Amino acid sequence: MIGILLITHGSYGEALVQNACHVLNKRPLQLNQLGVSAQDDPLDLLPLARQMLNLVDNGKGVLVLTDVFGASPANLALKLLEPGRIEGLTGVNLPMLLRALNYRDRDMETLLTRARDGGRDGILNMQNH
Repeated sequence: MIGILLITHGSYGEALVQNACHVLNKRPLQLNQLGVSAQDDPLDLLPLARQMLNLVDNGKGVLVLTDVFGASPANLALKLLEPGRIEGLTGVNLPMLLRALNYRDRDMETLLTRARDGGRDGILNMQNH
């Protein structure tokens, strides 16, 4: 199973994890999060991020999810990526996380596509549905 690490601003990642646990009615395995606060230096967090990455990696790889591309959490995540083994997506939302949790028994390429599409497809104009 591919591990999942969220690296986000503040407590956003923890809120996503808690809500995923609520929806799934259990705490998924190999799921962790790291919140980056305004006063944190992302380079100082790199050793902790690597440690958290290793905690969720059982050898099948890790998908790193972050919130805003170009911001400190995403810049930290970029330093962890290894194509094919440690991959990353930005724009994480609850539909993306839920989709990732449901497809991580597949290969990394499938997981990346399904998680990305889940995040995008979770955005709807409610008046049109």
